[in-house]
Amino acid sequence: MGTIIVLDLMGGVALLLWGLHMVESGILRAFGSQLRQFLGKALNNRFAAFAAGLLMTALLQSSTATGLITASFVAEGLVALVPGLAIMLGANVGTTLIVFVLSFNVAAVAPIFFLIGLIAFRAGGRTRIKDLGRVAIGLGLMLLALHLLFDALAPAENAPAVRVVLEAIANDPVFCILIAAALTCAAHSSIAIVLLVMSLTYSNFITPFAALAFVLGANLGSALNPVLEAGRRNDPTSYRLPVGNLFNRIVGVVLVVPFLHPIARALSAFEPDAARMTAEFHLLFNAALALIFLGLLDPFAALLRKLFPPRKGTDDPSAPRYLDEGLIEAPSLALGDAARETLRVGDFVETMLRDVMRGLLTNDRALVAQVSRQDRAVDKLSEAVKLYVTELMRGGLAERESQRATEIISFAINLEHIGDIIDKNLCQTALRKSKHNLQFSADGAAELEAYHRRVLENFKVALVVFMSGDVAGARKLVAEKADMRNAELAAAERHLQRLREGRPETVETTSLHLSVLRDLKRIHSHISSVAYPVLQSIGEAVPEPAGD
Repeated sequence: MGTIIVLDLMGGVALLLWGLHMVESGILRAFGSQLRQFLGKALNNRFAAFAAGLLMTALLQSSTATGLITASFVAEGLVALVPGLAIMLGANVGTTLIVFVLSFNVAAVAPIFFLIGLIAFRAGGRTRIKDLGRVAIGLGLMLLALHLLFDALAPAENAPAVRVVLEAIANDPVFCILIAAALTCAAHSSIAIVLLVMSLTYSNFITPFAALAFVLGANLGSALNPVLEAGRRNDPTSYRLPVGNLFNRIVGVVLVVPFLHPIARALSAFEPDAARMTAEFHLLFNAALALIFLGLLDPFAALLRKLFPPRKGTDDPSAPRYLDEGLIEAPSLALGDAARETLRVGDFVETMLRDVMRGLLTNDRALVAQVSRQDRAVDKLSEAVKLYVTELMRGGLAERESQRATEIISFAINLEHIGDIIDKNLCQTALRKSKHNLQFSADGAAELEAYHRRVLENFKVALVVFMSGDVAGARKLVAEKADMRNAELAAAERHLQRLREGRPETVETTSLHLSVLRDLKRIHSHISSVAYPVLQSIGEAVPEPAGD
C-alpha cells in the first residue's frame, strides 16, 4: 500500500508541475514582450516595482520567471538594484496568491478550464488564442493534480509505515526546512511543494507545526535556483539580485523558526482548516518580509554592491552578453535578448567598417590589424546568436516569433559576411597599399570617402530597421541599393577617366581603388537585405535587385 501511495503522490506532483509549466509558458508566449515592457515602465520607485513584481508573478504563477526577467534587466544595467530587489519582494508575495486561491475547494471547475483550453488550443492556430488555451489547460491540470493529491493521501491514514516516517520527519523543524528546500530546488517551484504540504496537512499526515516548517523550507528553496543560475554568468554582479533575495528568505526563516509552535497554535485557532491555514501562513510570511525589507533596500543594495563588485579586467568581447539560457522557455523574451546581442554584433561591424577606411587611407597597419582581430569577435558572437535562436526554434514558435527568429538569424549571417568582407578583402587591400606605400589620388580618395560615408550611414539605418521594423527606413534602404550601384559605376568611370589621363597615383592604385569600390558595394548589398522582411510583412514585396 505504501508503494502505491508514493507512486500516486509522485504522479500528482508531476501533473502539478506540468500544469504550472503550461500556465507559465502560455502567459510568456502570449504576453512576454508586453510583460517585459510593463516591468520596465514600473521601475520609477520601489513601491511601483513591488506592485509590478506582484502582479506579474500572479499572472505567471512563477516567481522564477519574474526573477529571470528582472535579473536580466539588472545584469544588463537597465535597472538599478533597489527596484530590482523590490520586484523580487513583490514576486515572492505574488507567488503565494495562487496557493491561497487553491486552498479553497475550486477543483470542480477543472473540467471547464479543460474544455475552454482545448477549444482555444485547437482553434487558435499559431496565435495568442492558442497560448491562452495552453494557460487554461494548465490551470485545469493544476486543479486536477491537487484533487488527485488529496484523494491519494486519504487511504494512507491506515498505512502505519508511511505515518511513522512522516511523524519522524515532522518532529524536527530544521529537518523539515532542509527537506522542503531541497524538494523546491529540485522541482523549481515553491507553489508545487506548498500545495503538496497542504495536501499532507489536509489528510492529517503532518501537524500544523510541521506544515509551517515545510513552508519555510519551500520559501528558502525557491531562492536557491536563481543563485545557482547566476553562477553560469561568470560575473560577480549577477549574484547581487539572487543573493539579496536568498538573504531575505534566510532572515525570515531564522526569525520565525523559534516561534513556530506559538504561531502554529494561533493560526490553528484562527483557521481550523489546516490546508487553508498553511496557505495563509505562506502569504503572511512573504508579506511580512516585504514590509520589513522595503524600507531597508538602500543600505541592503549598498551592502550587496560591496560584496559583489564588478569584475576586474576587460571582458572578453566575443563572449555573449545578453543570451540568457534561462529564457529559452520564454521565446518572446529570448528573441528580444537575441536581437540585442545581434545589435551588439552590429556595433562591432560598424566600428570595423569605420576604422578600416581610416586605416586604408592613412596606411595605418596597426589599425588594420585591430580591425582584423575584431572580426574574430564578430564570428563568435554571430555563431552564438545563431545557435541560441536555433535552440529556440526547436521548441516550436508562434508564427510571428518564428518570423522574427528567421530575421535575427538572417541579419546575424549578413553581419558575419560583412565582417568577412572587411577582414579578408578590405584589410588585405589596406595591407598591400601600406606595404608598397601607395597613395590614392586626391580625387580618388575623396570618391572612396564619399561612397564609404553613404555605406556607413545606411548601415546605421539598417540597425534601426532591424530593431524597430521601421518601414520608412526599409524603403530608404531599398531605394539606396539601386542608387549605390549607379554611384559605384559612376565612380569607376571617373577613375578610368583619370587613368586615361595618366595620373601617376591612379595608375599605381587602379586595382586597389576598383577593389575597394566593389567590396563596399557588396557590403551595402548585405546591409540593405534587412529591409525586405519588413516590407514583405506589410505586403510590399519588393523584388531584390539582381547583379550584386
